[in-house]
Amino acid sequence: MQLDDIFMLFGGLALFLYGMTLMSTGLEVAAGDRLKSILERLTSNRFLGMLVGAGITAVIQSSSATTVMVVGFVNAGLMTLQQAVGVIMGANIGTTVTGLLIALDIGLIAPLIAFVGVVMATMVKSQKVNCIGQIVAGLGILFIGMGLMSSSMAPLRDYQPFVDLLTRFSNPILGILAGALFTALVQSSSASIGILQALAISGVIGLDNAVYVLFGQNIGTCITAFLAALGANRNAKRATLIHLMFNVIGTVLFTLICLFTPFVSVIQNALPGAVDAQIAATHIIFNVVTTLILLPLGGVLADIACRILPDRTQPQGEGLFSLALVDEHGMGSTAIALRELHKQLTVMYSLARENVELAFDALLNRNEEKFKRVTDQEEQIDLYNAEITRCIGRLSTHEMSPSDSARFSRMLIICGNIERIGDHAMNMAEYLLPFQKRNLKLDKATTEELLNLRTLATHALMAIDFEDEDAAHRQRTLDTVSVLETDSDEKNRQYRAAQIERMKHGHTDPEVSILYSEILTDIERLLDHTLNIAEALNK
Repeated sequence: MQLDDIFMLFGGLALFLYGMTLMSTGLEVAAGDRLKSILERLTSNRFLGMLVGAGITAVIQSSSATTVMVVGFVNAGLMTLQQAVGVIMGANIGTTVTGLLIALDIGLIAPLIAFVGVVMATMVKSQKVNCIGQIVAGLGILFIGMGLMSSSMAPLRDYQPFVDLLTRFSNPILGILAGALFTALVQSSSASIGILQALAISGVIGLDNAVYVLFGQNIGTCITAFLAALGANRNAKRATLIHLMFNVIGTVLFTLICLFTPFVSVIQNALPGAVDAQIAATHIIFNVVTTLILLPLGGVLADIACRILPDRTQPQGEGLFSLALVDEHGMGSTAIALRELHKQLTVMYSLARENVELAFDALLNRNEEKFKRVTDQEEQIDLYNAEITRCIGRLSTHEMSPSDSARFSRMLIICGNIERIGDHAMNMAEYLLPFQKRNLKLDKATTEELLNLRTLATHALMAIDFEDEDAAHRQRTLDTVSVLETDSDEKNRQYRAAQIERMKHGHTDPEVSILYSEILTDIERLLDHTLNIAEALNK
């Protein structure tokens, strides 16, 4: 094998992996957050989930990408562990399409497929057509890469040390370990099986030596999902464990079948002289049979995963900023990111709303403990604001559908308004300091006015429900907040005039009047930002 053959091998592998990335990105842009609703509707039972997993993987040619997406969805709470079982098993079936297409020698028309895809992706204005073109171009590039790898490996059939090494793979343990290790390094079972087929096409390896490597490759593909789940929650880790159990059980079962039955000979006789087709057929049989056996036992696998990884008490603060776990380039990343951002905004809004209540309490009741809580929670609100803004900033640079882009923009607007509510609550709480320092007291009329404004502000803040997805409900919420905000503006004007009259007649301290004017301004702005949030949620 010459140096140019080595370069061709790596170049072919690069094109193969890039083709898969193109297809995954095309599907992500086309589906975006709709992947969430699609999966919710179609994973109501494990059989449908299996079909979804097989279909998605067949489109993007990567079971690893599908499984990582599932792990991300489980981690984000978009999918239950039971739903994930079927999709993961289906992904293993869908990945066999790559080997089947290689066996059918689709590489002959790969340049034409790539050309058609590029034309669709670059010369048509429709984003939907662009995404389909990206998927088609990725498929063509993938098989061009496959052809380069196959050509680069042809000289290996005459290199005796390499041939001698491959003959050792007839040992089941060595073959399985070699397949698992190589796939773990490449992080793509489709790529590693494609290379195995390239070796077969070049005449370097036969099915009797390749079969155990093939089984090991199915185990090695679990490493990608395992790495994705390292920082995820317990259920996401269980999903990767189910993926591993599926492939290990299948490998043990088929290793025994190969050792004690003429399985390999049957495949060789059925497809004589076409080792790449024999490998593809074995891969299909492995995954389909394993799925047929284990799909009805999906609940059992989930229970075993729960026993191996039992629930544990979540340490305080864990999951505070789970946005860091979002794989911004993976399939399903838009749906996962939107879900995670929604969760973080909900928590951030709860903190800001609570701070408004605490600020009123601190001011009206001279409560230093509640002032301290406002200060502590304001720091948390600022942290959420910084993390959410950074995440949206990173995601906004990626290609996505206009509707998803608009949702991220609305979230950024909501985040900014929540942060401002927190700031105004902090301002209100800080007025306690001059009141205490100068021993100032609120008169009865001013106190009653503040209590009235507190009721308005509380009702407006409580009216907003981030979990309510019903359009009619959100419109009613907007109407309610709008009325409360208008009422607050009117009361603000009335109270300012009344305060001036009280000061003229000596019924209140001038210093109190100055501070009260500032407090009224903060309350007025606070309601403005609440209305902005209601408007953004209603778009």
